[in-house]
Amino acid sequence: MKVVLFCGGYGMRMRNGSADDVPKPMAMVGPRPLIWHVMRYYAHFGHTEFILCLGYGAHHIKDFFLNYEETTSNDFVLRGGRTELLSTDIASWTITFVQTGIESPIGERLRRVRPYLDGDEMFLANYADVLTDAPLPEMIDRFSRRDAGASMMVVPPQSSFHCVELGEDGLVGGITPVSELPLWENGGYFVLRQEVFDHIPEGGDLVADGCAQLAKQGRLVAHQHRGFWKPTDTVKERAALDEAYTRGERPWAVWEQDDAGRRAAVRTA
Repeated sequence: MKVVLFCGGYGMRMRNGSADDVPKPMAMVGPRPLIWHVMRYYAHFGHTEFILCLGYGAHHIKDFFLNYEETTSNDFVLRGGRTELLSTDIASWTITFVQTGIESPIGERLRRVRPYLDGDEMFLANYADVLTDAPLPEMIDRFSRRDAGASMMVVPPQSSFHCVELGEDGLVGGITPVSELPLWENGGYFVLRQEVFDHIPEGGDLVADGCAQLAKQGRLVAHQHRGFWKPTDTVKERAALDEAYTRGERPWAVWEQDDAGRRAAVRTA
């Protein structure tokens, strides 16, 4: 299934200064940028056809893949001055790079890459800056069996703040952590059908227009995920993921977990 990645926004909360023109998906987590981690997640489940919706700082993303160094994250043998890779990351990937505008909202970016979907009835979409360990095959299977136009992964509220219940006299009736409220947030992982394009006007948004209209018609389903899910909207959030990577705590790297299981099976065989 093709994967559309929205990676053309400014990401202003990730800016380190006025001269910093690196788009948010190119912020580093370990030795690789966010977008690589997201793509590796999809590739792990067999989805290796990517369509990148480029915009701000597009040259950084293009340069990364055009000059990709497989030895950074793969084992290899150096023999006679030549590198022999023992495994690869992106050799089997197909990546389509499409400039979708500097100011375009996400819905418009999606509209502009529609021709590259080749008419596929179902496809995947992602903001390219959120990491998760969600069971993607389950998400796709549940949606494929539903008569709906879109599926959105939703997660519990991530805020550390508390909500305060007030009475008319100003007395506090209760205090509840936002994370314990019966609410769900958009988790940024989508399974979509071509039908979604019927609800996104020119210059429109995927969620506010496309998903909202489908919801009104009862054609939007949610995949609830209570496992690992971390956004990178701020420098602090990105730094926390980078530190976790360094400590070896990276539950989003589902490909590493499976590789470790295979190696263990070989040792015990």
